[in-house]
Amino acid sequence: MGHGSRQDSAPQSSRPDRSSSRQPRGVGGSWDLTGRGSINRATSAQPANPAATFTKPLPRLNSLPRSNAHDRHPFEEPPARLSFVERDRAPPTVETRLNAHEEKERRRREHEYNERTKLGKEKELQRQKTVQQVVKGVAKLSQIRKTRDIFLSKHVSVQHLSRLLGVKMERLQAALKRAGMTEVSYDHLLDSEDAALIAPEFRCNVVIDEVAAFDIYPPPLPADLTTLPHRPPVVTIMGHVDHGKTTLLDKLRSASVAEGEAGGITQHIGAFSLPVSSLSTAKGKDSKDDRIVTFIDTPGHAAFSAMRARGAMVTDVIVLVVAADDGVMPQTKEVIELAKKDQGQVSLVVAINKIDKPGADATTVKQMLLAEGVQLEEFGGDVPAVEVSGLTGQGLDNLMETVSLVAELKDIRAERHGMAVGFVLESKTVKGMGPVATVLLHRGELTTGSHLIAGEVQCRVRNLTDSAGKTIKSAAPGTAVSVAGWKELPTAGDQVLQAAEDEIKRALVNRKRNQALASLVEDVSAINEKRRVERERRGEELEAAKEALTKGQTLPPKPLMRSDIEEQDDGIKYLRLIIKADVSGSAEAVAGALEGIGNDKAKAKILSYSAGNVSEGDVMMAKTTEASIVSFGVNVPRSIAQMAQTEKVPIVNSDIIYRVMETIREKVAGLLPPIIETKVVGEANVQACFDIDLKGRKTLKVAGCRVSNGTLEKNKSARLVRNGTVIHDGQVETLRHMKKEVTEARKGMECGLSLSNYSDNFLPGDTIQMYATITKAAVL
Repeated sequence: MGHGSRQDSAPQSSRPDRSSSRQPRGVGGSWDLTGRGSINRATSAQPANPAATFTKPLPRLNSLPRSNAHDRHPFEEPPARLSFVERDRAPPTVETRLNAHEEKERRRREHEYNERTKLGKEKELQRQKTVQQVVKGVAKLSQIRKTRDIFLSKHVSVQHLSRLLGVKMERLQAALKRAGMTEVSYDHLLDSEDAALIAPEFRCNVVIDEVAAFDIYPPPLPADLTTLPHRPPVVTIMGHVDHGKTTLLDKLRSASVAEGEAGGITQHIGAFSLPVSSLSTAKGKDSKDDRIVTFIDTPGHAAFSAMRARGAMVTDVIVLVVAADDGVMPQTKEVIELAKKDQGQVSLVVAINKIDKPGADATTVKQMLLAEGVQLEEFGGDVPAVEVSGLTGQGLDNLMETVSLVAELKDIRAERHGMAVGFVLESKTVKGMGPVATVLLHRGELTTGSHLIAGEVQCRVRNLTDSAGKTIKSAAPGTAVSVAGWKELPTAGDQVLQAAEDEIKRALVNRKRNQALASLVEDVSAINEKRRVERERRGEELEAAKEALTKGQTLPPKPLMRSDIEEQDDGIKYLRLIIKADVSGSAEAVAGALEGIGNDKAKAKILSYSAGNVSEGDVMMAKTTEASIVSFGVNVPRSIAQMAQTEKVPIVNSDIIYRVMETIREKVAGLLPPIIETKVVGEANVQACFDIDLKGRKTLKVAGCRVSNGTLEKNKSARLVRNGTVIHDGQVETLRHMKKEVTEARKGMECGLSLSNYSDNFLPGDTIQMYATITKAAVL
């Protein structure tokens, strides 16, 4: 059989014989050996007996060489070329099956590799994208933390620059002094170059932008202040609680404020003006003197420290009231520190009050003031001290003459015309008028229809009211007036500036943007601090775990081994509070006083505080947050009270701050678990033990005792004490005296008793103690 078409020697039918293709290779066909050692395949027809075709014995297969072209034996029959029909119908050989299996396996591995490669590329791209986003976010936060831009115009005041930098004014003033600047007062205008030099110290970058940095500033003072008219001085009465500040002011104005104030304690700042002539007629002064003095009465209670600090910022003279029978107290020291900080701008006058009371010692008070650093005139200093009595009026004229003299020596001057400049003393909501603020005017003239800005709140003055309650059309410097027409309640202590309406709108946009940026910086700082604390906590947990493993101990259980950043429950119970007050300053002060109530197990937590009456929104918020409402100095409408009762929202309503503090302290203490105490009410000494046979072959252990103290009662709690250790705790089940059932045994009596659930022997010398359990409310 050649390499051409196949021919059968004896076909039996028209269907081709496939027997040869099923025979093993090398068997069948005619072969001839040549002298050259090559093998030629015969083209003759296949004989019936394949063995007859071999003329010589075949050599051993292992001795024959292999062909390079095909990996088969020389005597191995090459694969036959089949027709298309035969090839399709022919069964696959082992080699074909192996090749097909290898091809299928190769394709499967190639497909898997492509899929893994495609998925890996997608994951890698996603990972790279995430890394880029994280890097950009970290870079942005780092840039904000490291430095931020503040927009300035050509000039900026020291006060406004401190607000833009987000630092306290004292810190900025100290930095300006280190930079060699001599004038660092709050209203001093700095040029942009000076601001750019000092800003990097506070991680800020100055950008000169007239549009983005536009704001409203007080007009600069003239170079020669002597050309300005005199301004009425602002005198602030300060001192410790109940030292008689309001009583002194009652002698200066016709209205009796002391009786009108709740609990006799001034709750918020009150300001009024009166002529100087009315203070010094006893000294022969000209009664036609039209100069006036404005007095500010600041609360002396510890809760109102923030309000008292604001009063010191806007005052010219401080009258420090000290009781002759009480001496220097904590709030007295605080006022002295405020006066020292503003030394050179604020003058100090000491009024030793209650000099008429028995036991008053003015000399001791002066020595105490000297110990606190107050240099009185009689000790060679420059601080005058006057002995007065607010109740009898003794020395009051001398005090007023001293205040007037100190004010005249200061030579206080200000413009009587021009743009108004002042400070917000207090703000509250008045029915029918909306938000109303008490403004102390320092410079310029304030008239109805003027446009004002205070912080981030604007106002168009609709109504002006003086300290006597009269409606006025204009207010002069050095006077306090109530201003109506605010869009919202301004914050006490904010500076009030007058400007055109369009300028105020532009300034408001910039102020709100700056405030938002400052809040962002604070948030970033808070996040960084939280992460730092979390890293430290996780480090401590890791060190504890390593130490435990080193010692062969078990690891601490969760949540000590948690590695997430969520805050852990500190286990403290909180009394949530929503505070509503008559004015914003009182709300802030009450919040500060109540927030400090509690201990490490229960605390008061302030959710919000604001000025105004209690509203439906406050009640719903309290219900949602499970909070209580504190109504300080404001009325609670009947409908709101009914709604709060229906929603089970507690409301604490009072005009006295220390009563509010006592109520909240009791509520916080109620969150603590009660204190359980045991009190021994009777004792008996065991002298012998008896066995009493009962029905059913049961034996009852009875102790023969003598009552040594108190009384033993049947069916009451008792315990068996042996050598100082409680052996059994139960109840007196049986109590007999002289074989008679009794309900109690008093001191000196002999009795026999048994204890419930106790079947062991009583020993001589044991003690039976009758006790009572007392539950007490926890206290802070």
